[in-house]
Amino acid sequence: MNNMQDSTPALHSSDFAQKIKDAAYELGFQQAGITNTDLSEHIDRYQNWLKAGHHGELDYMHKHGSKRWQPSELEEGTLRVISVRMDYFSDPESPIDALNNSDKAYISRYSLGRDYHKVIRSRLKKLIQSIKIEAQNHQFRAFVDSAPILERAFAQKSGLGWFGKNTMIINRGAGSWFFLGEIFTNLPLKIDQPYQKEHCGKCTACLDICPTQAFNGPYIVDSRRCISYLTIELKGSIPIELRSKMGNRIFGCDDCQLVCPWNKFSKPSQEDDFSPRNTLNDITLLELFSWDETTFLSKTEGSAIRRAGYESWLRNIAIALGNAQTSKSIITALKNKATHASPIVKEHTLWALSQHTKN
Repeated sequence: MNNMQDSTPALHSSDFAQKIKDAAYELGFQQAGITNTDLSEHIDRYQNWLKAGHHGELDYMHKHGSKRWQPSELEEGTLRVISVRMDYFSDPESPIDALNNSDKAYISRYSLGRDYHKVIRSRLKKLIQSIKIEAQNHQFRAFVDSAPILERAFAQKSGLGWFGKNTMIINRGAGSWFFLGEIFTNLPLKIDQPYQKEHCGKCTACLDICPTQAFNGPYIVDSRRCISYLTIELKGSIPIELRSKMGNRIFGCDDCQLVCPWNKFSKPSQEDDFSPRNTLNDITLLELFSWDETTFLSKTEGSAIRRAGYESWLRNIAIALGNAQTSKSIITALKNKATHASPIVKEHTLWALSQHTKN
């Protein structure tokens, strides 16, 4: 916000709001919008989703109650939410190749580089510092998927895009390959118009492609069947009926984004932090399965992949190996883990072996 100190516009003026957005662009965000705290139009849908049990074992989705849609309960005095997005898709050529090769591991593209929480939180703190040059007596708090917030609802309300049928926020000029972040503030900023149009039309590509049929219709995802939930959030045993549908997806799933027509407008991220590390965008399942825990922790340092934990990592790879083309090397690798100390790893490894010996 190079010129913010040169003038002192009213804090609620459109000029001041634009300066905040300009500062966000300078910090590497592709878009920023401002909205109020009223999420009344989103509450019923969210509560109905919870009542249907679609959150699975994600207890934190309901335990915070109304904090998710009442920002002032989370940060007293909040009047405005500054919502930002940052593109992360860095290797547009590799996803389909990886999915089509059963010997390779598919890792969701958002997690190939540095943990986005760290990247975006650092930029949001810098944005707050810039705003404080003229609004030092006001309060600010930054969030990056780190608190009970309906962040997609705030993104839509602040004009960043619309809710796609796959529940992602979609932007006409950028698709959906981006992260979101928020700043809560008591600044009386001028707000933007919400994004009211819906440009999905009759397209159902995202719903139709889902490997585990996790969508119960447009805008309704059942986490209990979602591969992202199964491979990252769920601890313990993955339902047997879903294992063969997971293919080689060992951490997250991007299928509904890969087929979205709007993602043809996405642009490769210019953030070096989001570039793939340790060739995780093009690596074999067998290599990953050979990692001991020390190697896992070393190779995933500073990565969102750490969230799954080593046990679930091996569990997920075992399933993928069970879905791969049968080979002596795969069978040998599975047999070597068949007596693993973890009951979870052992269970899924034995299942994988059964897929190669049942015929």
